[in-house]
Amino acid sequence: MAERGESSASSSREVASRIATSSSPSSSLQAHEEGNQDRDPIQPRGGDNRQPELERQQIGVNVPGNFTAVDDNASVAVREDTWSCVIVVLTFWFFVSMTLILGVYGSVSLRLGPSSSMLIRPNPIFVQSLKVEELDDTNPGPVLYGFYKSPALDIVSNWSESYNASVPADSDKEWVYYLNEGSQINITYSVADPGTSLLLVIAQGSEGLTQWLEDPTYPNTTLSWNIIQGSGAICQEIYSSANYYVAVGNLNTEDVEVELNIQAMAYLYNTSQAYYKCTFSRGQCSLGVIFPTGNVALITTPNPGQGTPSDEWYVKISYGPRWMTYILGIGLLTVLMLLAYNFLNKYQAARNDRGASQHGPMDSARAPLLSYKDDDLSSWGSSYDSGSQDEADLEELLAAGSQEGKLKDSENGNNTRRLCAICFDAPRDCFFLPCGHCVACFECGTRIVEAGGTCPICRRSMKKVRKIFTV
Repeated sequence: MAERGESSASSSREVASRIATSSSPSSSLQAHEEGNQDRDPIQPRGGDNRQPELERQQIGVNVPGNFTAVDDNASVAVREDTWSCVIVVLTFWFFVSMTLILGVYGSVSLRLGPSSSMLIRPNPIFVQSLKVEELDDTNPGPVLYGFYKSPALDIVSNWSESYNASVPADSDKEWVYYLNEGSQINITYSVADPGTSLLLVIAQGSEGLTQWLEDPTYPNTTLSWNIIQGSGAICQEIYSSANYYVAVGNLNTEDVEVELNIQAMAYLYNTSQAYYKCTFSRGQCSLGVIFPTGNVALITTPNPGQGTPSDEWYVKISYGPRWMTYILGIGLLTVLMLLAYNFLNKYQAARNDRGASQHGPMDSARAPLLSYKDDDLSSWGSSYDSGSQDEADLEELLAAGSQEGKLKDSENGNNTRRLCAICFDAPRDCFFLPCGHCVACFECGTRIVEAGGTCPICRRSMKKVRKIFTV
């Protein structure tokens, strides 16, 4: 009986305890909160948010150190971009200089006919000297003149040449003459075989002659294109100063004899005001180019039949570069590029400052960039909410908290630093591009990128977010 009494008393105490527990859920809730606080400082959404605010304050205090690192990285990036600009400018100017020295003002070989009067105007900015070489020393005759300004084109010279030429089958013969603007050329011809036709053309420059040789039957590649038979005459006005080729083409299967008489009324430059004259006695002549006003050079050849072995001369014209122009050009382009780059940097900085002022001042304890995420059953707060409605779960949580509380006290500081700085719920498992900061969970980071936001640490525009996988 005594045992039964003790048994009944024990049962009564257990029932009373359960009744007290069920009737006082607040006391159990308070005990669970205390155990939960000892185990982890994280509070549920509906509870007290003071601890997350403390975490936000800690993160806000640590921001200036990160800004120092960002400033250092930005200064390094600016220096690298500056050197890149300098290298680009130097490369660009190098190619421009080579184009001018070897292309526009490179060496040129010319073929001159009788009674030529060719004016050369070198640019005093890029050219320092002019050198003319006679490639055939056995045929003297050319003369180089120098003028302070362009001479008058007022000398008229009339001359003529006759040729008895045998044009091979499927071939051609040509003669070259340098004629100035306003000149006139007259050609009379006589083909030996009246039933045979030839092509007689007047082409401007070597390019025009080359185009005609590629397609002799096409008439629009030359200044004058004619099919000749028997006897006749051709007259052509000259509208621009250049080398002109008189050519006869034979498309027949046999050689054809032809007689040509070329008469020209040529306009020549007046050489009476020349301050420099060179007769190529040593095979070459040099003329300095005056800076910055400049000067002009004139190459002349004698008229036909003046005792020269041939009526054709080959000369080579070379230009000496003015190196100071290219050096100053490199410096000027570099300065302009750096000024433009500095202006763009200041403009970008001002634009970023205006954007930051629109978002408000950056306090040490910043408000969350995003709204709180919806409760998830797998989160700490959701575990608390579900446990508060289940007495058995509360008892298990209390028991687990009492056993593991001591072990987790030392880890609380590290755990809070590893939580997302936006939701304070999930661990930091992503980083932002291009800044590389890791302060949020992948979900919050994705939402910031989709919203077109900026990094919470450095306020740089975010391009992408990458998830961190821990092995």
